[in-house]
Amino acid sequence: MTAFKELDWSLIFIWAALTSFGLVAIYSATQGPVSAFLPEYIQDNFSRQALWVGLSIVVIIAVQFTSPRTFQGISYILYGFAVFLMIITVFFGTEVSGSRSWLRIGPINFQVAELMKLATILAAANYLTSRRDISAENLKTAFITLLFFIVPFILLILQNEVGVGVIFLALFPFMLFWSGLPHGISLLMISPAVIAYFSVIDWRIGIAFALVLTITIFLLQRRNWLTFTSLVIGLLTVVGTEVALHQVLQPHQTARIEAFLNPTVDPQGTGWNIIQATTAIGSGGLTGKGFLEGTQTQLRFLPEQWTDFIFCVVGEEFGFVGAGSIMILFLFLFLKLINMASTHKHPFAQMVIVSVAAVFFIHFTINIASATAIMPVIGLPLPFISYGGSAFITNSLLLAICLNMDFYKRSFSIYS
Repeated sequence: MTAFKELDWSLIFIWAALTSFGLVAIYSATQGPVSAFLPEYIQDNFSRQALWVGLSIVVIIAVQFTSPRTFQGISYILYGFAVFLMIITVFFGTEVSGSRSWLRIGPINFQVAELMKLATILAAANYLTSRRDISAENLKTAFITLLFFIVPFILLILQNEVGVGVIFLALFPFMLFWSGLPHGISLLMISPAVIAYFSVIDWRIGIAFALVLTITIFLLQRRNWLTFTSLVIGLLTVVGTEVALHQVLQPHQTARIEAFLNPTVDPQGTGWNIIQATTAIGSGGLTGKGFLEGTQTQLRFLPEQWTDFIFCVVGEEFGFVGAGSIMILFLFLFLKLINMASTHKHPFAQMVIVSVAAVFFIHFTINIASATAIMPVIGLPLPFISYGGSAFITNSLLLAICLNMDFYKRSFSIYS
C-alpha cells in the first residue's frame, strides 16, 4: 500500500473529474425530461456508462501490477491481433449509424478501432525506439512507421468509419516529431490539413496560408528543396480541395461543407446540427440554465447529445463555468502527460505517453471544434465525457499504462 503513494494521484484526480462530468452530462442527456422523447435503449446509456466506469477502475488498478516491459513485449502481437479483428469486422461487423466498425460479442458491441488505437501506439512506439540508430529523418524509418498507421486507416475506410481513421493519420506526425523529426519537416507533414481547411472557407485564404507556411518552413530549416516542396504541396492542396468540392464529392457531402460555412442555407436539413449545437452553448451564458434545465437538451433538439455533442449539454446547463472547467481539466491532462514523458528515461515509455497525450488532444480538438462550428462535424467522442463503453475502457487503459510507466520509471529507465 505504501508503494501506491508514489502513483501520480493528480492524474487519477483528472480522470475522476472528467468522468464525473461525463456521467452528469449523460444523465442529463438521457434521464431528464428528455427521456420522454428517447427509446428505452438510449435511456439505459447512463447505467451502462456507470458500469463501464466501474470496470475501468478495475482495469486501472490491475494494470499497475503489470511490468511496463510487458507492453513493449506484446506490442507487435497485439497489433497483428487487432488488424486480424479489423479485417473480420470489415466482413462480419455490425453496422451502427452507417459504419460497419463493431463486433458483437454476446450482448456487447465492441468497436475494434479502439483496440487498434492502443495496439498501433504500442507497436509504432516499439519500432521507433527499438534501436539507438533509428532516426525519424531516415526515409525507410518514416515509411515503415507510416505502414503502422496506413493499415488501420484503410481498414477503417472499408468500414465507412472515416472519423476514427483521422485519428491514425493525425497521430503519425506527432510520433515522428517526438522521435526527432525536424520542426520544418513536421510542419510540412501537417500543412496539407491546415491549408485544405482554409481552402474550404475560401481558396484565396488557402493560398495565403500556403505561402505563410512555406516561409515558416524556410525559416525553420533553410533548405531550398524543402521550401520548394512545401510551396508545391500547398498549391496542389488548394487546387485539390477546389476540385474535390466541385467535381469529386457527392451532393450530400458538399451540402455538409456548405452547412459548416453557412448553416442558415439549410437550417432544417444539413445546417440543423450546427445551429442547435451553437444555440445550446450560447444560451448557457456564464453559469448555465441549471442541471436538467437546458431547453435544447431536454426538448431533444441536440443531435447525438450523449456522444458527439455532449459538450453542448455541459455548455447549456453549466454555462461557461462548466465548459471552461472541462477545457482546463483537459489542459492539465495534456501538460501532465507531456511532463511525465519528458521526465522519463526510457524512450519507449516516453513515446507511448506522448502518443496517448496526442490521441486525447486530437479527440478533444476535433470534438470541441465540431461542437462550436469551428470545423465540420466529423463524429469523434470527447474522451471520458461522451457515452461509449469501448472508447471509455480504451481511454482509461491508455491512461493506466501511462500511470504504470511513470510508477515503474526507476526500474524501466534503460534498454534491456
